[in-house]
Amino acid sequence: MTGTGASPMERCPSTHGLGRVHGGPDAQGAAVFDFSTNSNACGPCPEVLAALQRADACHYPDPLYTDLRERLASWHRVPAWRVLLAGSASEFIFRLTAWVVQQGGRRVWIPPHAYGDYAEAARAWQLRRVAQPGQAQLLWACDPSSPLGQDDPALDAIGLGEAVCVLDRAYEPLRLSGALALPLERLNRVWQLWSPNKALGLTGVRAAYVIAPVGAEEAVQVLEQLCPSWPVGAHGAVLLQAWTTPSVQAWLADSLVTLRAWKARQLALCESLGWACRPSHANFHLARPESPQTVTALLRFLRQHDIKLRDASSFGLPGQMRLGVLPPASQDALRLAMQRWRLPAAPGVSGVPEALGRAGFSAPAGPGARV
Repeated sequence: MTGTGASPMERCPSTHGLGRVHGGPDAQGAAVFDFSTNSNACGPCPEVLAALQRADACHYPDPLYTDLRERLASWHRVPAWRVLLAGSASEFIFRLTAWVVQQGGRRVWIPPHAYGDYAEAARAWQLRRVAQPGQAQLLWACDPSSPLGQDDPALDAIGLGEAVCVLDRAYEPLRLSGALALPLERLNRVWQLWSPNKALGLTGVRAAYVIAPVGAEEAVQVLEQLCPSWPVGAHGAVLLQAWTTPSVQAWLADSLVTLRAWKARQLALCESLGWACRPSHANFHLARPESPQTVTALLRFLRQHDIKLRDASSFGLPGQMRLGVLPPASQDALRLAMQRWRLPAAPGVSGVPEALGRAGFSAPAGPGARV
């Protein structure tokens, strides 16, 4: 996810000058060992992947998504009218922001460290970012939060006043500890944004959905009018349908057990490297190296060796890195790369140690080369 760490009282800043900052593939393609995303490293879910391979891409989906809405509504135990489909979480972020402005909204509250599209949408619609949740007409929260993976500070205010409140639940299915501290009565007053592709390890399939607040029928109608036809393609519809099945949910539950073990191992590795790690409830965490001023050079070095970590500077956390939890083999590759990073440079010597070669590394091919 892209990030923002802007000061609270200002027009929301843009990242367009340098391009929006995200984890995952970049101009060099996908890293072999990609710690930069929060996707479920146990994925892709085999059952959902098989269903995607059978998807009918020759026909349009039902434009009303009748069966899909009913499935999602039944799974969440809400009326079908409360289910809105979205092309992605980001698509809905921009659509809902536009609706708030259409209703006269001018002020937004965004957590100090958060997914950058909240601020990008606010900037596009010229909303002013305010210092306190109670001052806002639009309030964003994400729990567990990104990039911290902790309880969102806005939970104390969400669902209490007249502001439009959105709870981004992207990482709820990947929660490894803790629980959402929000009573059902207040949860029913917020817009709940779900994007299961992360939990299923299939982030390339763009699809999301929203559970609208109780009593928001008119708002739902307007948001549907602001939505283009067929926001979710055939593959996205298949993914969301599979999401509700008991077997897929059982796979997800099993994956959380594995992720907890991998996370404990990864935290121990980071600590052995001298990196200070923040507590996190999710399948990712922040790490601060002993020399934060070297983060940019370190990340560049690792990327040259097919390892990618997420620079947290765009979240307002310079000198820190976000790491998604990956399997032991990926962690071992990171450990070996860090051994290489700490080796004194020998004049006239190139290449990488034999151990790194066995781990799948190769020496950088020169400036601008794809590695």
